[in-house]
Amino acid sequence: MIGDGVGDDGRLEIAFLHCCRHPSTIPPATQSRALDPIVEITCPETPFAKQPARTNRNDNMLIGLVRDSVLQCFCHSCKAPLGVIAGQRRNNAPFKKPSGKGKPRTKQPKKVKFITTEIRCQEKSKGGLCYEVILAEPTVPKRAPSPPQPSPTQQTAIEDKLKAAEERRLSIEAHKLAALAAKLSKIEEASRKKDELSAAFIAATRESLDAKMNNTEEKREAHIAELKNKLKDHLESVEKTRLSLEQQTEEVRCAVEEKLKTAAAQRDENIKRMLDRLKEHEEQVARVRQGMSERVQQLESQIQGKLEQARERRETIEREQKEKLRNHNTVKIAKMRQMAARELLMKKCEFDKRVSTAEMNRQREIQRRVQAIRRHHERRAEIVRQNKKERQDNLTDVANPILPVENETASSG
Repeated sequence: MIGDGVGDDGRLEIAFLHCCRHPSTIPPATQSRALDPIVEITCPETPFAKQPARTNRNDNMLIGLVRDSVLQCFCHSCKAPLGVIAGQRRNNAPFKKPSGKGKPRTKQPKKVKFITTEIRCQEKSKGGLCYEVILAEPTVPKRAPSPPQPSPTQQTAIEDKLKAAEERRLSIEAHKLAALAAKLSKIEEASRKKDELSAAFIAATRESLDAKMNNTEEKREAHIAELKNKLKDHLESVEKTRLSLEQQTEEVRCAVEEKLKTAAAQRDENIKRMLDRLKEHEEQVARVRQGMSERVQQLESQIQGKLEQARERRETIEREQKEKLRNHNTVKIAKMRQMAARELLMKKCEFDKRVSTAEMNRQREIQRRVQAIRRHHERRAEIVRQNKKERQDNLTDVANPILPVENETASSG
């Protein structure tokens, strides 16, 4: 048998598939479904309404209840369910003999509960009938409404939900902590990178300043070496000129002595020529001395100007670097700037001291060399004057004894 459903008034509708006396009244469609053992019974008052029984245990229990209460003859001749009588016969225990001298123990028969039923038949589809069985059991007084007790499934569901909510809360807190840790790590990484960049910038600035200072120092030393080489070449040319002049004077002296021995007539002309040459030599010496002094002054002015330019460039570079370091706006960079400024001041003082000492040494060396050159030229000029004076004296001494002889020869002749 198969349950068709529950009506609005709570009556149980059941389609009977088996009848003891009228099997012809069962529809063919219902006879084809007689072998199906599953019974579907619903009740609107239960929380599991309109849901099929899933377990075999519940199915067997419901099938037994319906069978015991409904299975009876349709002729209304007997009012007792056949299942109850059959069950009573099956459940009767065999009689046991009493053991001992006691009274025999007998079981009282169970009371049979007769159920009055009413069957209604109606045709719902073509070729088929539907039987409606109404159980007419006495109504039980309703109990007082009690608060709904939570089922264990609801309690477990609530506990599961609470556990899930606790897990979600813990996961959200863990996510928040992880996000905060990530933010803190990003901030630390950014500060570390900023410190590294500032340190790299300061190191690069210091290296560039050192390189520029070294380059300036090398250029200055190279320029000074070039000036020294030029001065050395000039001194070598002056020495060559002096040697050539000495050689020329020696040649002139030899020529004068030969001319005095060979020809007395050309003596005056030779003296005039020698005087002219001496004058030219003095003028040349004066010109060379003046050119040398002008050249030395020009070199000194050039060196001074280049030193001033180098100092100005160094000051401008220092100002630019100080401005760049001043624009870097962090406390650590300010500290590093102060340290760099102190180092720069120390280096500047040291460099100024070195430059001043080098300038003083250079001035002293130039003055010493100029004084040596002047003393040398003055000594040479004095020697030339003395030689000139001695030659003039010799010439006068030689000319005075020769003149009377010439007069005498002229008079005697």
